[in-house]
Amino acid sequence: MTSSDPAGHLSIIDVDPDGLSVAFKQLIDSGHRLALVAAHHDVHRAGRAETMRIVYLMVAGPPDARVEIRMHVESVAPSVPSLAKWSFPASRFEREMQDLFGIVPTGHPQPARLVLHQHWPENWYPMRKDAGPPPDFGDESAAYPFLTVSGAGVYEIPVGPVHAGLIEPGHFRFSVVGETILNVRARLWFVHKGVERLFEGRTPAGGVALSERISGDSAVGHTLAYCLAVEAACNCTVPYPAQVLRGILLELERLYNHTADIGGICNDVGFGIANAHALRIRERLLRLNAEVTGHRLLRGGVFVGGATVEQLPSVETLHEIQSDLHEIVEIALANSTVRDRFTGTAVLTTEQASEIGVLGYVARASGVSVDARRSHPFADLYADLDVPVDDQGDVLARFSIRVAEFDASIALLGRLLAQATSHTSYSAPLENAEPGHGVGLVEGWRGTICHRVELDPAGTISRLKIVDPSFFNWPALPVALADTIVPDFPLANKSFNLSYAGNDL
Repeated sequence: MTSSDPAGHLSIIDVDPDGLSVAFKQLIDSGHRLALVAAHHDVHRAGRAETMRIVYLMVAGPPDARVEIRMHVESVAPSVPSLAKWSFPASRFEREMQDLFGIVPTGHPQPARLVLHQHWPENWYPMRKDAGPPPDFGDESAAYPFLTVSGAGVYEIPVGPVHAGLIEPGHFRFSVVGETILNVRARLWFVHKGVERLFEGRTPAGGVALSERISGDSAVGHTLAYCLAVEAACNCTVPYPAQVLRGILLELERLYNHTADIGGICNDVGFGIANAHALRIRERLLRLNAEVTGHRLLRGGVFVGGATVEQLPSVETLHEIQSDLHEIVEIALANSTVRDRFTGTAVLTTEQASEIGVLGYVARASGVSVDARRSHPFADLYADLDVPVDDQGDVLARFSIRVAEFDASIALLGRLLAQATSHTSYSAPLENAEPGHGVGLVEGWRGTICHRVELDPAGTISRLKIVDPSFFNWPALPVALADTIVPDFPLANKSFNLSYAGNDL
């Protein structure tokens, strides 16, 4: 059965397990991609009946199209037909759902744990309403069952989870011959924080501070996705001037992060002087952010129903920063060693990028033109948006795409700043606190961020599902590393620059 939600934001298809594959395949064939899978443990208080409900969000665009496939299964021994044969992202969402809700994907080609490590207790699912206190955990020092590659001259190099730099934990296991990498396995979720559970019971306004901290360098992106989802659930129309301010803040976040990455990539080939100057420019942008919202990471600028700024930067200042950055880029790429190390390193082909379902600058550097500002605009701000694309898929392409996106953001900011005024705050009240649901899609600086929220009769959050682009992009890093050499791992890793926090929710 197909219908629309009350606010008309998306289409809804209700299916039974037999109809799931048919509906999913039809949408995939029509150009939709899977953006999110959200499991729910619904407890109907009056009769104490329980069901498990699964929502598959499919999106396409432009024009913006959103479809939810919904299905109910029994809460006792729940299972769903696996969609892994049609979608690699679906296979990972299914493993996540199995770990956290105990919903078994039947027919899954690799039903191993994804989120919960081997020492977590069996048959305890932390996102279920009836989970209760956790049983005793097993021995966390036990060996993890990595795929073993054997043969003459093959050896393994373990890296992490504790790293030398100020980064979060992740473990990488390299199977190597000489210096050539045969296989890489990444093990994440060392810092799984139960963020989605922390949102439950909060008011919409009370969730903003937490959304700003999901992945610290994406405070604007995640908060905007969260607010858009809540506003859709409440049928709230945000004033256009507030949407302009939101667009400005989103691009300012893109600028300082791309600048840091441009320097960091240079640093990983030993060109430290470029990194030092990039960090100088990043610091200038962070101080500019503090003038805009009072916070260097732009926290406080976006809230449910509106946006606020203390002052806005001048276009002249932004162009000056742009020229400064381009001088660093030109010096770096004129260096033959830098260009040689970037070129042809850690290639992710267009076919691989499409099959894995990568997002953001990783996708665009591999010839996949996907950008939520164009496909799912939250306001009429992006009619003239330039979305740079490169099809080489190597470190140089991911470096160059960042530079091109920096320039595109500067051009977009020039248009948005012409529509905005300083010392402004615009907001609209939530129109209702009835039970509802909503979806927010935002092109954060790493790629598309997706939030789906459900509100209970009291107007508080009963479920929030969060998808950071890093969830889609982490599996692509080992693929790109195949047949590279061990010394290129830091360079390749930095060219992807994925979020541990955004993944390990």
